[in-house]
Amino acid sequence: MIEKTTVKKTMTRILPFILLLYIVAHLDRVNLSYAALEMNADLALTSEVFGLLSGIFFIGYFMFEIPSNMIMSKMGARLWIARIMITWGIIVILTGFVQNAAHLYILRFILGIAEAGFFPGAVLYLTYWFRKKERGRATAILLLALPIAGLIGAPVSTWIIDHVYWLEMAGWRWMFILEGLPALLLGIVVLFYLVNRPSEAKWLSQEEKEWLESELQMERTESNHINKKYVGEMLKDATVWKLALIYFSNYTCMFGLSFWLPTILKNLSAEGTTNVSIGLLSMIPSFMGILAILFGGWNSDRTGKYKEHLVASFIIAFIGFACASFMSSPGWMLVCLTVASFGLYIFAGCFFAYETHFFTERTAPVGIALVNSIAALGGFLGPYILGVLNVKSGMLFLVVLGIVGTGLLITLKQKTSETFIFEEEKSLESVGKS
Repeated sequence: MIEKTTVKKTMTRILPFILLLYIVAHLDRVNLSYAALEMNADLALTSEVFGLLSGIFFIGYFMFEIPSNMIMSKMGARLWIARIMITWGIIVILTGFVQNAAHLYILRFILGIAEAGFFPGAVLYLTYWFRKKERGRATAILLLALPIAGLIGAPVSTWIIDHVYWLEMAGWRWMFILEGLPALLLGIVVLFYLVNRPSEAKWLSQEEKEWLESELQMERTESNHINKKYVGEMLKDATVWKLALIYFSNYTCMFGLSFWLPTILKNLSAEGTTNVSIGLLSMIPSFMGILAILFGGWNSDRTGKYKEHLVASFIIAFIGFACASFMSSPGWMLVCLTVASFGLYIFAGCFFAYETHFFTERTAPVGIALVNSIAALGGFLGPYILGVLNVKSGMLFLVVLGIVGTGLLITLKQKTSETFIFEEEKSLESVGKS
């Protein structure tokens, strides 16, 4: 009984709020793709420049993710996540006042620095509250932010661009200003709402606190037995680097598609197609993404077969991209990219629970941030490559990445407590014989 009530309380209290924060984060990260529908012409930005602008965010993000996660583990999630949100909200608002590409380069780079650590910090934060058996569902709910941000961002951003011209400022400028405000306000709310650890939660009874902390501590003890205990040992192990490259493959595909989908659809559509129409079409992959994430998270928790789900996700994604490379009509292009998105979102539904199985409490802050920071380079590469290459070549490039990700997953091996016991017994036997 205590298990059911405690898990329900923590899920109800924590997950909706963390989801809301990440929706705002992802919307502010990719709304540049909708601004591009008008901004590129206003500021005379070429496709190559826009590709670089889309990706430069992830350079700052890459540089500061590990330090950010280490600071959060020391300072606590409440203060650090509030800092992240307030600073990124301010920077997004300032983006509405840029006058040229140089201003955009600077602000997008600084935005990456400001937001660095939010997502790996959120994944780390969930390990403080949820056991392995609930972590797939918990991270799946967090990752619902990706498609939900698309569902909200596509119609809202394009509507602002087409209809808001206050003070004689272009609609794309108001889009940045209005969409930066929620991050700023929510950052203040975080200071009063978020709780660092179960032991500090006033909304849990003492019995519930003790039960949850006991359960989590048992998992930490087991993890210390089967995984590398120290950061130095972890960095020497191929596992963390394989995880990083696997996520890099997915990240490159995901953000290449996120930033270029509206532009690809507009270029293939009939002349005169409105931005709002493009926004509505862009919602379809996001809607399918909700179903994919929920399936990936819930079914991988139910079966315990995280690796199999991840392999399947890559296969679905690269089939979608391969078919898209041959399409010239907006309808069929959208169908193919929706299939690819479905695969990419299945990955999102279970990878972040899966990766935490390889880290201890000591190594998790650095390990999770390292995997995410290397993957973030894919956020630079994906948009940039699709800006440099034509659509067909770009899609085939993403196919190759999907194949690479699949191959790496097949080679990944996870130890279990049973493996540890077996190895200990063999070690004792060898000592006895000697």
